[in-house]
Amino acid sequence: MFRSGGEQAAIGRATDGTGPARFRERFLQGESVERGVRLSILDSWQRCRSLGLSPDQSDLPFRDDFEADGRIVRAAVPVLDRLESLFSGSKINISVADANGTVLLRRFGEASMVHSLPAIQRVPGFVFAERVAGTNGIGLALAERRLIRVYGAEHFAERSQANACVALPVRDPLSGGIEGVLCFGYPRAFESPALQGVIRKAARAMERRLLGQSSARERALLRAYLASGAEAGTADAPEGDAPALRLRPGDRALLMEKATELISRAQRAAVDVPLPDGRRVTLVSRPMRSASGVEGVAIEAVLPGSSPGERFASGEPLVVPARDERLPGLPVGFPVEPAVVAAVSRLARLSVTPPAGHPPDGDGDGVDGAGVEGAAVDVAAVGGAAAARVGVEGAAAGGAAAAGFAVDGIGAAANGSPEPPPSARGLVLLGEPQVGAYALAARRRLELLSEASARIGTTLDVRRTAGELAETAVPRLADYVTVDLPDAVLRGEESADPVGDLRRTVIHGLRDDLPFTPVGKRTDFGPTAPQRRALTGGQAVLEPDLASAAGWLAQDPEHTGTLLTHVHSLVAVPLVARGVVLGVVSFYRAQEPAPFGDDDRSLAQELATRAALSIDNARRYTHERAMVLALQRRLLPHGLPDQETVEVAHRYLPAEADVGGDWYDVIPLSGARIGLLVGDVVGHGMLSAATMGRLRTAARSFAELDFPPDEVLVHLDNLVGRLDREDPEGEGEGVGIIGATCLYIVYDPTSQRCVMARAGHPPPALVRPDGSVTYPDLPAGPPLGLGGLPFDAVEIDLPEDSQLVLYTDGLIEDRHRDVDLVLDQLRGALAHHPERTPEDTCQAILDAVAPAHPCDDIALLVARTHALDPDRIATWELPADPARVGEVRASAMRQLADWGLDEAAFAAELILSELVTNAIRHGTGPVRVRLLHDRSLICEVSDSSNTAPHLRRAASTDEGGRGLFLVAQLSRTWGTRYLPEGKVIWAECGLDGG
Repeated sequence: MFRSGGEQAAIGRATDGTGPARFRERFLQGESVERGVRLSILDSWQRCRSLGLSPDQSDLPFRDDFEADGRIVRAAVPVLDRLESLFSGSKINISVADANGTVLLRRFGEASMVHSLPAIQRVPGFVFAERVAGTNGIGLALAERRLIRVYGAEHFAERSQANACVALPVRDPLSGGIEGVLCFGYPRAFESPALQGVIRKAARAMERRLLGQSSARERALLRAYLASGAEAGTADAPEGDAPALRLRPGDRALLMEKATELISRAQRAAVDVPLPDGRRVTLVSRPMRSASGVEGVAIEAVLPGSSPGERFASGEPLVVPARDERLPGLPVGFPVEPAVVAAVSRLARLSVTPPAGHPPDGDGDGVDGAGVEGAAVDVAAVGGAAAARVGVEGAAAGGAAAAGFAVDGIGAAANGSPEPPPSARGLVLLGEPQVGAYALAARRRLELLSEASARIGTTLDVRRTAGELAETAVPRLADYVTVDLPDAVLRGEESADPVGDLRRTVIHGLRDDLPFTPVGKRTDFGPTAPQRRALTGGQAVLEPDLASAAGWLAQDPEHTGTLLTHVHSLVAVPLVARGVVLGVVSFYRAQEPAPFGDDDRSLAQELATRAALSIDNARRYTHERAMVLALQRRLLPHGLPDQETVEVAHRYLPAEADVGGDWYDVIPLSGARIGLLVGDVVGHGMLSAATMGRLRTAARSFAELDFPPDEVLVHLDNLVGRLDREDPEGEGEGVGIIGATCLYIVYDPTSQRCVMARAGHPPPALVRPDGSVTYPDLPAGPPLGLGGLPFDAVEIDLPEDSQLVLYTDGLIEDRHRDVDLVLDQLRGALAHHPERTPEDTCQAILDAVAPAHPCDDIALLVARTHALDPDRIATWELPADPARVGEVRASAMRQLADWGLDEAAFAAELILSELVTNAIRHGTGPVRVRLLHDRSLICEVSDSSNTAPHLRRAASTDEGGRGLFLVAQLSRTWGTRYLPEGKVIWAECGLDGG
């Protein structure tokens, strides 16, 4: 049942490790942790903080006045005994608490735990409500009112960091209120998904035992039944007459459904019910009366032997005339089995007053009367209906010992041991006619609507929401459901012709081979078809009998005639939300013999109305997401610049839920350098995408001004702060964009070095040519927009054929994954593959690291570095002497001739003459000249002065001032970049001299 040590360690690290612990510390320090913690845990932490709880608190309130023999305790004791045996020898701590969080019972898989655990974990009476104990299994189950799991550092208190638990509320099946909580606590190494299945089954067993304690009327009927069995002894049902009834959950549900129908008829009857495995069980019913005057019906199940005789027909009850003296309830001469005769004879005695040894229960508050506690009672009544169900496997005709945990089939499933052989005959259901059936039907409808609220609309996907509607309705309302939506709705738009633009979107049912129009095909409903009438009229259309529905048959006689061999009843409901027609849903019945009625039509209408709102929400979201995604992609680079400095590949993956503000850029810089940018704007939606576009444009502008990376981040920080201050009140919902992050790297192929700085962004991964992977020790820096805080740049050597991997936090941060573990996965995906192209590296990263369903955008940029051949670099250094200008010019012309750039020599000669002369005249020495032969010819002149030249228009009488104008005319582009000491004036011209 439990995993090996290695698997346990893997689960522990993936689920907890240092991740939740780190997030917990950040939360306690007041930082935001929304992206790293499960929502239910984060909500609980926030409640704990608002209550002023301390994580160091070790004492809990203790109550010595708790009810040690209350309803929940009586229901739980046999179940906990079985669980204690099941988990024998393990470190499981089993507890039951009341609805206030006070622990009432404890059991331990290993007896020694009683001596090793602190008192709060072994002594009943301590209160684990969230308001006093912080985030824990019992308290959170009561707060969330559902199955929950708390793991390691998700606990608020320090004392529970090494433990895990799973807890589930136990409800009163009649009122639906929470009676208590069942909780399994264990060390983190014992984590197993199977525990959730075991705790659900155990809680259901406790709820059934709670049900057995309900209502004096139910107990009065049950006492009459048990008293009759005690009077009859065992002669009516000799052991061994028939094989044991071994029923699966589906078999029991089938018998209960038929038994409920028999009770509602209030007649003597016998019905033969075929089971899916080929066996047939006979249900025998008879009206009865208790000693206190309660009138009801008892249903027994009998598995007949193999003696010859005709079976009862097709599961339809056979009403028994009272005139039969031989066997009340069956026609004279009808062939029956001996076991059935015994059952009917015994049930006939239920109308008499029980013997004195079995007085009726008059106070309605006890369960210790004759045979009640030993009958494994499971009352199925709802809202006051008297209907008591006894486990078929566990209750013999004369009353058997309580089946307890094994009645639910949990024992065998949990430990692999066979179930004890049950009786061949047992009570299935007893109750008052009509009341139980109507109340049960009403509750089932309410449960279906409640389930629909939880199941429909879990995503913002139109097709998936339509599928959830169909899955909710089958099989509890219909056997088959089809959903047809217009193409425009599937695209997120409103349909101009919702009747003629339909496409089959969903088919869901009990089988997959029915001849419905396939998914994806257009559906054309005729003018008299129920679906067309529903669309045009805006109301549900009921066709109880499709065989006589002329409009349905007329739309496509051949197709509908074939389909009619499988289905017999239909409800067509339009999907309308906020005045917009979204499509039509069709509910069909096939195996259920009863046709749809008015109640079914109302229920279908309610389901469709709720689903239509969810579909419309998904449609609106699809439309808005498409617009935002189009804007996002439009604002991202559409191509890569022509350059030979780096080989680049990139990916952008939008989040499943919404589009965010992730971006990347590749910027050619002066001196054959290249700038690599990756950024992320906090939040999602149109505002984030628009802000991303503004930031990317600004970042590119700052980079092209040749600012170093740390200065670029300073300018972006100022810009983000200014955008926040300029945001009008109310626009952007009052939420600033503080929290934008950025990583900027500048790579120089002449020196094979790169300078990088980041503002709250994840560090890059560096893959060296030997296949090793490192994350440079780069100061994180504050997020953009905080203002006033410095950014630090780091310079590192980068050998040729290294790879730089830049990414946004959507790749590595996920509330279900530990960041450190993901970074290790990224390292593994990159290691030992230096020969991969950047395109292959991008794909490998997404395959190995990216979450299957990303909740945040992912931007990925991979760059393989190249070095500029030293033979394509020429440098000269000269003093600030105008006489040396000619020597440098002559040397440069010879170098250009060696490179075969004679056509560019004229322009380069004039450019160098002007730049060197200006440096000597206006700057300070020494002067350095460099020529770079890349995709263009780059001329650079540097000096130690910080004075920058400016282009101006010289007057006709000026003797100078035309040099830079000449440089601008002869070059493609020119500019200035500053060094730590001095500046560089550069100009770039074509290799052909143009």
